[in-house]
Amino acid sequence: MAMAAPASQSFVAFSSCYSSSCFFSPSRCGSLSSVLPLYSSSSSSSSSLFHPYFEFNSARAVSSLGSRRQQLQQEQLWSRVWSSRAMSAAADVTPTTAESTVVPPHQRPKQQALISLSDKRDVGFLAKGLVDLGFKLISTGGTASILQQAGYEVTPVEQLTSFPEMLDGRVKTLHPAVHGGILARRDSHPHMDALQQHGIGLIDVVVVNLYPFYSTVTAPGGTSFEKGVENIDIGGPAMIRAAAKNHKDVLVVVDPADYPALLENLKCKGDSYSFRRRLAWKAFQHVSSYDSAVAEWFWKNTSRQEFPPSLSLPLSLKSPLRYGENPHQRAAFYEDKSLSEVGRGGIATAVQHHGKEMSYNNYLDGDAAWNCVCEFTNPTCVIVKHTNPCGVASVGPNTGLLEAYQQAVRADPVSAFGGIVAFNVEVDETLAREIREFRSPADGETRMFYEIVIAPKYTEKGLQILKGKSKTLRILEAQQTKAGRRSLRQIGGGWLLQDSDDLTPDDLGFRVVTDKVPSLELVDDAQFAWLCCKHVKSNAIVVAKDNRMLGMGSGQPNRVKSLQIALEKAGEEAKGAALASDAFFPFAWNDAVEDACKAGVKVIAQPGGSMRDKDAIDCCNKYGVAMVFTEVRHFRH
Repeated sequence: MAMAAPASQSFVAFSSCYSSSCFFSPSRCGSLSSVLPLYSSSSSSSSSLFHPYFEFNSARAVSSLGSRRQQLQQEQLWSRVWSSRAMSAAADVTPTTAESTVVPPHQRPKQQALISLSDKRDVGFLAKGLVDLGFKLISTGGTASILQQAGYEVTPVEQLTSFPEMLDGRVKTLHPAVHGGILARRDSHPHMDALQQHGIGLIDVVVVNLYPFYSTVTAPGGTSFEKGVENIDIGGPAMIRAAAKNHKDVLVVVDPADYPALLENLKCKGDSYSFRRRLAWKAFQHVSSYDSAVAEWFWKNTSRQEFPPSLSLPLSLKSPLRYGENPHQRAAFYEDKSLSEVGRGGIATAVQHHGKEMSYNNYLDGDAAWNCVCEFTNPTCVIVKHTNPCGVASVGPNTGLLEAYQQAVRADPVSAFGGIVAFNVEVDETLAREIREFRSPADGETRMFYEIVIAPKYTEKGLQILKGKSKTLRILEAQQTKAGRRSLRQIGGGWLLQDSDDLTPDDLGFRVVTDKVPSLELVDDAQFAWLCCKHVKSNAIVVAKDNRMLGMGSGQPNRVKSLQIALEKAGEEAKGAALASDAFFPFAWNDAVEDACKAGVKVIAQPGGSMRDKDAIDCCNKYGVAMVFTEVRHFRH
């Protein structure tokens, strides 16, 4: 509806969209007309309706206020019109030509944007866009200097607050002149009256990112505790949280990638309120992740307790997935941004050079294959199916990986088909061609198919050849998984946290407990089998010889069945081989230990610790088989 102007005041009409972010945008939007009263700037600052940041050219005003009563009436009217920014589009205001006056852009009241950045990427693009839209810029420190050097008119925050930066920059924006302008609700009469009373201007856009705490404390060589503390931002999170809380009236941006969307939204081309809420969520999440890193770092540097009494995980969405383990389950992949994960490698940070997008199951299987192959010091190939290694083979340091790949496939070619192949050394042209052309040992005809190939690097020619194997083959380049990370698993209503299982054969003594002492070659085989067994789901049995897996049994409720599966896959090659078990044998006679001895196994590696260990030793002594105790169990559920 149009409002008639009393004789004591004049009005100017301008166009605005429903979005509060576009309120002062007559040249861009035409969805709603708003009528604002203009007052003469000749009145005193205490009685002026608009703060200086929002005043109109005095030449446009028809008359000054006649009395305090008139002033109050006009203030109430102004407040009502101002609150129309939040009204629905149902208020169809179409002023007549007589009631409307087109105000030149330079005379329209300007909105304000506060910019305070540590990451100054694209700040020029942002500033130009805001200025072109009629915004005044407020800024701090280095950001203000950069903008001024680029030729932009900037109000330093200390001019806004009438208070200098102090305490080595610790206090800059913690001031009512800043937070009042951000937190004031535009539809609240008391809020707007308070701003007018104290001469505080509105701040409509807040663009802030924080001190580089994360990069400072994770820098190579580390940093001092004092330097880390000084890189904890205080004023930035306060402004971000304030703007996000008042997102109905203030747009908050913490990510340079959102600058284009911000500017487009200010031009009224987006769903404003939905956009504002999304930016507010992102702002709160940004501060939450920042605080999580600070808390993690403080705990590490101040407490000797192993596990903190509370724990936050900063997870960053890396990609949505087509589905989860099954097509009816939704899924997404998140990268762990905890400080403890920095520089530890793994599948989460791998680079994909080729192939279809990764799936939920691809990540699980790829992680299992990569974690396993990274355990070996010699050049090794690991093939995984459903998170279990079904083929593993190593070669000498100066030997090519071609033989290791072939032997890994031969361990179980049926399971290897459609699996994940991982190498712990570079894939060159020769190996890539073998991967592309190798035929299944099961029939000598079927070309082997794989979901993923993973390696620490590829030669240029090798990568080119692998890409030619299949359009769908995923080719990943990953950094070696490092020891010392934590292991988290979710259960209903909680999480289980433990140290990762980082022990290798070099950390243990394979103690001989039988009359038969194994040769050095058999000890090497036992250690190889034991390392493979560590990555097989319990109950786990692995049979190995000459640095290659011959057979494995996994995931069976009883150890006897796992043994039977492993021996079946190994076949005649089990004779003279080593056998490893992830846990002790509860029984020996007419059970797994005696079955292994009868199959021709020459050495058995197990943790020991059973009440019937003596039975297992006596059984091995009867058949002339060596047994070694590792005294370390490797359950994997």
